[in-house]
Amino acid sequence: MKKNQAIILSLFLAFVSIIDGYAQKKKSNSPLFSEAVYEGKDQVYIDNPLKEGEFYNPLLQGCYPDPAITRKGDDYFMVVSSFAMFPGVPIFHSKDLVNWTQIGHVLDRKSQLKVHDTGISMGIYAPDIKYNPYNDTFYMITTQFAGGFGNIVVKTKDPFQGWSDPIKLKFDGIDPGIFFDDNGKAYVVHNDAPNEGEERYTGHRVIKVWEYDLENDQVIAGSDKIIVDGGVDPDKNPIWIEAPHIYKKDGAYYLMCAEGGTGDNHSEVIFKSDSPMGPFIPAPSNPILTQRYFGNNRSNRVDWAGHADLVLGPDDKYYGVFLGIRPNDKNRVNTGRETFILPVDWSGEWPVFENGLIPMEPKLKMPEGVTENKTGQDGFFPNGNFVYTEKFDGKKLDYRWIGLRGPREDFMEFSKGGLKINPFAVNIKEVKPTSTLFYRQQHKNFSFTTKMDFKPQSEKELAGIVCVQNEAFNYVFGVTKVGNDFILLLERTEGKGMGRNRSVDSKILASTKIDISGPIELQVKATGDDYEFGYTVDGKDFKNLGGTVSGDILSTNVAGGFTGAMIGLYATTANDASVEQK
Repeated sequence: MKKNQAIILSLFLAFVSIIDGYAQKKKSNSPLFSEAVYEGKDQVYIDNPLKEGEFYNPLLQGCYPDPAITRKGDDYFMVVSSFAMFPGVPIFHSKDLVNWTQIGHVLDRKSQLKVHDTGISMGIYAPDIKYNPYNDTFYMITTQFAGGFGNIVVKTKDPFQGWSDPIKLKFDGIDPGIFFDDNGKAYVVHNDAPNEGEERYTGHRVIKVWEYDLENDQVIAGSDKIIVDGGVDPDKNPIWIEAPHIYKKDGAYYLMCAEGGTGDNHSEVIFKSDSPMGPFIPAPSNPILTQRYFGNNRSNRVDWAGHADLVLGPDDKYYGVFLGIRPNDKNRVNTGRETFILPVDWSGEWPVFENGLIPMEPKLKMPEGVTENKTGQDGFFPNGNFVYTEKFDGKKLDYRWIGLRGPREDFMEFSKGGLKINPFAVNIKEVKPTSTLFYRQQHKNFSFTTKMDFKPQSEKELAGIVCVQNEAFNYVFGVTKVGNDFILLLERTEGKGMGRNRSVDSKILASTKIDISGPIELQVKATGDDYEFGYTVDGKDFKNLGGTVSGDILSTNVAGGFTGAMIGLYATTANDASVEQK
């Protein structure tokens, strides 16, 4: 009996050794990325160099939409939407509204963010952040369309030190905002559907307000009330009243909302009341911010402006952050919805965004008293044209690098010589966590170059670059194996149909045999809507593969959804891009 047990144990240990060896072999075959360089080259910044006392608008280039902002003392904190990106809700800090540092993400744990099985444009919508001086606590409230959450709130005493797990709130709708009155009471406002049977037209929405119980962190049952029905002028059937925020000034309550939908008709409107529970009366001169009245041929075009939030600046003047887009020459929205800022004139009864009703300019004057523009220096977030180089030689990655549907730590590891991406058996077209490290496209004209060491062992293994608008619209530019040959291929995937009936049409645009005895450098570059993919194996001139291809599938207004294009360092053991062996 003991002899049999010894034999069984020996066989078991041998089996474990084989499995471990296989796992190590697979792990050692992970692609090693030793460098990535992103360079933005937009003409608007060449034509409009900064002078002393100026800064660029947008503040945050690329997919950083739906900004919300709060202030505690001299500290400003701003958050934006993140959808199915992981971690979620990027959070930025500033002392002056000009120079911003990303201090992390609000939702950075799997217990807070459950987006592992949802499309890229689901997940986190329209966060709001507010500081409550009565309990010295910061609140972030948002809608999470995933994981069975719905509307949630998280809290912290110190945004630099992390946030609580989510508290699920008992109401439907989207875009919740939280307001703390100077008497210690709290309220939640949000977008919702009209009462059952009262919907008059497609896009008809309402704004609701609830009293909020701060001790139990929950809306008070039965306290809800509709305070806006449809929008500013209900007779005109206004659509998508949303993104509400309440402010108090000179004893009066102001309700500011987006109206018109987050597209060509987007705008910001304002209402006033003697009570946070209403009734709210619209200003006589709405909207207070929009770019919808101007033609598409204007230079340095900014559009879709709206979804705003207000804060008192360091010069005791109000400022508003909001989203907008900068379409390229073919009206593509590849950089997505970005975060802009404008001063707000609130010297009279109603606030109005300064120069928010004329075509927007690419530069602004810094708030009075702010003397330095440090963007792109000393850890401050860059804007304008810039070069960002990542050597992957530390133990911590910049917060700009993100995962999709799951933590980046689940697939990446720092190694001698760079960063390994341990591939999942998932490809970029699947609605699952992918082993892809993403960087947002932040310019119309850009280049992104990476150096990779990788030797695939089968046609199922592929690593390289992806350019992604979503799981159904993307380019894959990577190295795989076909027979005994190493192949570099360029694949275009375009979705067909909508919803559950959507299919994808993937085509290999070009492929070539390559020598990968050493590292290969891969590059994607764009000039507006024209994208090119290139490579070099000797570190010299890049060779183009596939010619010039269209960036159409990387545009929000072609692919749909709410995100901007992202560039990813990608690895998979579920490659389905097939090249015929010759």
